Amino acid sequence: MKLKFILLLLTAIALVFSFIGAKEPFTWWLEAFPVILGVLALAIFRKFEFTNLIYIVIFIHFLVLLLGAHYTYAEVPGFEWMNKILGGTRNNYDKIGHLVQGFSPALIAREILIRRKVLNKKSWLFFLIICIVLAISAVYELLEWVVSLFSGESGDSFLGTQGYIWDTQTDIFTALIGALLALIFFSKIHDRKIGELQN
Repeated sequence: MKLKFILLLLTAIALVFSFIGAKEPFTWWLEAFPVILGVLALAIFRKFEFTNLIYIVIFIHFLVLLLGAHYTYAEVPGFEWMNKILGGTRNNYDKIGHLVQGFSPALIAREILIRRKVLNKKSWLFFLIICIVLAISAVYELLEWVVSLFSGESGDSFLGTQGYIWDTQTDIFTALIGALLALIFFSKIHDRKIGELQN
């Protein structure tokens, strides 16, 4: 059985467990929607086979989203240790979510751009991927804002600022760090996996 089908099955199980006993059902749908959308996108564009590395990265991203959806990002237990590093009293689990929000799209975009031969010059690859990640992160922040405007208090958990005035900016910055980590430390491994797939 192909790895992607195993990961799809595990994602379905994680969705169910995340939904059961979710702290706020409305917030769960908002937070889990990217997972559902991602699964649909992979199903619709199934002719494009990613490397196993990408499927694993996507699966980890899904798990991070579903854990946040179950508890709401402000109340995921076990992340108090991050306050010693980042300071403050807020739950910083959302920063892990935004780190992955940069890491995962960076490698996905990298694979699509390389394998579809979108660029004539590979020297533009790094810059273009960073732009894509920052665009995705900014759009997500705008989406959070719009949902919060139209849903009132129901959307506050989705917005997840926890009273921190720089939440939006630090979310985007954290996504940038995630993208940089992916490109700096995983590009060679990724190139090797792409080479194996094309052979």
